[in-house]
Amino acid sequence: MLGRKVPSVTFRTRVRDEAVGGSNPFRWQDVSSDDYFAGKRVVLFSLPGAFTPTCSTFQLPDFEKLTAEFRSEGVDEIYCISVNDAFVMNAWGKSQNLENVKLIPDGSGEFTRKMGMLVAKDNLGFGMRSWRYAAVVDNGVVVQWFEEEGYSDNCDSDPYGVSSPQNILETLKSQKLAA
Repeated sequence: MLGRKVPSVTFRTRVRDEAVGGSNPFRWQDVSSDDYFAGKRVVLFSLPGAFTPTCSTFQLPDFEKLTAEFRSEGVDEIYCISVNDAFVMNAWGKSQNLENVKLIPDGSGEFTRKMGMLVAKDNLGFGMRSWRYAAVVDNGVVVQWFEEEGYSDNCDSDPYGVSSPQNILETLKSQKLAA
């Protein structure tokens, strides 16, 4: 993964637009990989699904809480990607009161598949989803990789730790000290 450019895909997102009117003022907007990654240093983390226990209780909220620390380490943006559609990702973001972390809907799993992280989770009734991982991406190129152990289809466990915001921050800080 290291040194590899992130896949070039188009994400189908929903953005708030008051011009639409009505009780659900959102419109479709295509956003490219370049729109998200070009010219920025970002932390990208991926998880099996919106509204799931580990993702909603620890991973996403902790990235949100630690945003200022990531920014002090030179991170411009923090993105969470999941094989969920834009409607689910927007509802999840609203339920989590997000202000800093941006959610990327990978509804068809194209980005996740091209990253080599798409796994079957049929044993949980999910179908195809993302393995849990994170990366530091500089201008579209993966410069650090944090993948949970046990990558496999229908894994009986949901490992979490390597891709935690605390671990990534610790790594960024230790590299800064070593430089």
